[in-house]
This record gives sequence, structure tokens and C-alpha cells, in this order.
Amino acid sequence: MNLDFNIIPQYASYLVSATGITIKVTLLALFFGFLLAIPLAFMKLSRFRVLRIITSFYTAVFRGVPLLVQLMLVYFGVPQLTGGNLTPLQASTIALSLNSAAYLSETLRGGIMAVDYGQREAALALGVSSPWVMIDIVMPQALKSVLPGLVNEMINLLKNTSLVSCISMVDLLRAAQLIISRSYRAFEPLLTVAIIYFILVEILDLVSRRLERWVNKSDRR
Repeated sequence: MNLDFNIIPQYASYLVSATGITIKVTLLALFFGFLLAIPLAFMKLSRFRVLRIITSFYTAVFRGVPLLVQLMLVYFGVPQLTGGNLTPLQASTIALSLNSAAYLSETLRGGIMAVDYGQREAALALGVSSPWVMIDIVMPQALKSVLPGLVNEMINLLKNTSLVSCISMVDLLRAAQLIISRSYRAFEPLLTVAIIYFILVEILDLVSRRLERWVNKSDRR
């Protein structure tokens, strides 16, 4: 079959470094995306129509425009407008965070709406201030209910990081392309990278299932 996986150990350092970059971009994008998603979710639930229109437009834009186009707009377009330069890591984090926030805000909004409104009314009747009702009562329950959605978004982010190779960031896919250009062999490095992605996703899935079991166990106590 003309396969030679003996070439892979020669480029192990490339793959290890690229795996670290892939994980780094995923975690940064998830962190900043989640921070942005929280106010977006509350704005979508606001009684002010203007705020709801703004957030609906934001979500529609980032859902409707391909992520690769968003990434290139940030990396190539923003410097043209501002006169500054963005590193591939900065551009990747910004684009992926903005995109992820659109999806996470919808997930959080659904989780908040799923919490029984009677609990809020009861807490307010007992004299708990509205912000603390949201922090202590609503958000913990909402986060528990949307945990599978958050994990799915993290998995999607991890896989979407393969797009950052288009702006010369040495992630896993870019590492595979470099190996191909040096070894003139495509199947082995691409399959290796696919296996690494699969392992990372399975690790995330395992962690999420254990976290769900822990949350459910704590609720039964």
C-alpha cells in the first residue's frame, strides 16, 4: 500500500508543538467567547427591544458568515482599517471567540429560560436582590442544564482551529502540511493528525461525562 509511518517520529516535535498550539487557541477562544456570551445572553433576555435587536443581529451575522471568512476578515481586514498588525494567535483568538460567543449566548439563554421563574419570585419575596438571585439561584442551574451544549461547543472549537492554518499558524493541520512538503507523503501525516484530533475530542468527551456524573451526584445528596 506504499505506506511508511516510520517518517512520523522524525517530526514528533512539530506535532507536539502543534498540538499545544491547537489546545491553547481552543482554550483562549472558549474563555473569551464564554465571557462575551454571558452579557449577550442577558441582553437577549432584556426587556429593552433595542438590546434584543442588537444581539439578534450579532448572532445572525456570526452564524450566517463562514468562520473562515470571519478569520480572514480579522487577520487581513482589521489591520487595513486600523493600521496595526495582529499576530496569527491574536487574530485566531478574536475570530473564534466572537464566533463562539454567538452560539454560546444562545445556549446560555436557553438554560436561563429553562429555570422555573417561580424560584426567582420566591427569592425576591424573601428579600434577595435581583443580581444575587441571578448569581446564586438562576446561573448555577442554567449552567448545569447547558453543560452538554458547552462541551459540544468546545469540541467544535477544537475542530475549527484547523482553519487557523490558513493564516500561517502552525496548528495540527499546518504541521501536517509542513510534513507533507518535506516528506512528499500525505496519507501518513494527515492520518496521524486526524488521530490526534480524535484523541483530544475523546478526552473532552470523557471529562464532560465525568463532570456530568459529578454534578448529578452532588444534586442527589
